[in-house]
Formats: sequence, structure tokens, C-alpha cells
Amino acid sequence: MSLRRFDQAKPFVTLGIIVAVWLVLPAVFKSFVRVSFFELEAPVEVATSYARDLQEYWALRMHSNEALVEAGRDLARLNAAYELRIQENTALRGEIERLDALMRLPTFIDYRSEPARVVRRDFSGWWQRLIIRKGQNFRITVGAPVVFTGGVVGRITEVRATTAVVELISSQNVRLAAVIEGDTRPISFQGGLNTSFAPPKGVVEFMPLDIFARPNARKRLVTSGLGGVFPPGLTLGYVTHSELGADGLYQTGVVELDPRLSSLTEVTVLVPLNPD
Repeated sequence: MSLRRFDQAKPFVTLGIIVAVWLVLPAVFKSFVRVSFFELEAPVEVATSYARDLQEYWALRMHSNEALVEAGRDLARLNAAYELRIQENTALRGEIERLDALMRLPTFIDYRSEPARVVRRDFSGWWQRLIIRKGQNFRITVGAPVVFTGGVVGRITEVRATTAVVELISSQNVRLAAVIEGDTRPISFQGGLNTSFAPPKGVVEFMPLDIFARPNARKRLVTSGLGGVFPPGLTLGYVTHSELGADGLYQTGVVELDPRLSSLTEVTVLVPLNPD
């Protein structure tokens, strides 16, 4: 009977020994094992991403000629609209440069835009991050901001040989200075406590008392440019609710983030041209 009980408990004893050995190992060895594991895992993730793209390509090849002709017409309309937008954007950029020169405003840090494909998304209770298909091979740097058409995605926290980890702004580890659009007073933004399938949210603190946000009167929250990580004016989300804080001097609020954060397939990394 005792031998049978020992056989049943043997896996747990082995697991306990492994955990104990891992706890007493030096931190340098643990870091080396962790980096080695991720570097070995990266080619599998990248290959899976390429296979997914190839699958989408052949799925599109299976469409009929009529569907392709219709898609071509829609694409032509979009191209015409984009060309008009490009012309408008060029004119607006020229006007901004003229006003900046007239008002002698300081220029912001220049960035190099590096588009990257999303390899994997982790939205568990432990992680709020993306893994992209570019890393040291494209000179991605730790701390570089990541954006998309809807605003800020997050920032680079780890760079590997061919991949990089993006921590989303919905993560509680992300905290930055922001402002309400049209206001210059900085407030504190932080990612919220987000579950796996809930819409992404954040929180704001130290919001002035004269700013009111309600679901039917949302306030656009943008980056302030303070800290030198994110350029100013990038959309973070919309403050949908505000209430008096515990100190009675400022307000706290709930920030509704872009729901597309959980389904992004392409992002852009803003790599500083002069990191110093």
C-alpha cells in the first residue's frame, strides 16, 4: 500500500524538486535560459505567421472573377479617396510648418516609421502584449512607441533577434502623462484591470475639476509629449466617466480604449532617429 502511495505522489515530488532547484539557481542563469527559450520559440512563431499569410493569399486566389472585379472597383475608389487625402495632408503639413516657423515652436524628436506584422497576441490576466515580426534585424529599440491608425498601441519592452514584444496601453504596467484635447494641463494615464474578453479600458488620475466626462460627452485623451517617449497629440482613448477623487482636489476617470487593439494585424513602430 505504501509503495502504491509513493508511486502516486512521485510526480508531485519530482515537480517540487524541480521548483526548488529553479529557485536556488542564480538570476544570471535564469535570464540566460529565458532568453534562449524565447529565441528558440521565435522561429516557430514567425513561421506560423508566414503560413497564416500564405493561407490568406490562397484563400483570396479562390475567389471568382466577378468578386475580383468588384474588389478592384472598390480598391480603385479607395485609391482615389486616398490620393485626395494625401493632397489635403500635404497642404495641411505645409500650413503647420509655416505656423511653426511663424510662432517659433520647438521641433519634436524625429522618428523612423517601421511597419511590422503582428505574430501573436496575449490578452490573458497576466499579459497585455503583442509580439511583432521585427526585432534587432530592423534596429527596433526598447522603449520605442508603437502606433496604428487609431492612435497609440503601446511601447516596445523586449527586443529579440527577429521579434519584439509590445506592451499595450491597456496593461497596468503602462503609465504616462496625457492631456485632454484642447487643454494643456497634464494628467496621469494608466492601463486598467482588463480581463481576457472585455473591452480594453484605462484610468486617469489628477484630472482637473472643471473637466467633466460622461458617456454622451466623451473627452478625447491624447499624449502630452512629456517624458520624451510618445510624440504629443496621439490618441490614447476617450474619457467616458469622471468622479471626484479621494483627496477632493482632482478627479479620476475611466478611459475607453480602441476596441481594435485586440484584433490588430499590422502596427507601426516609431524608432527614434536619435535615441540620445
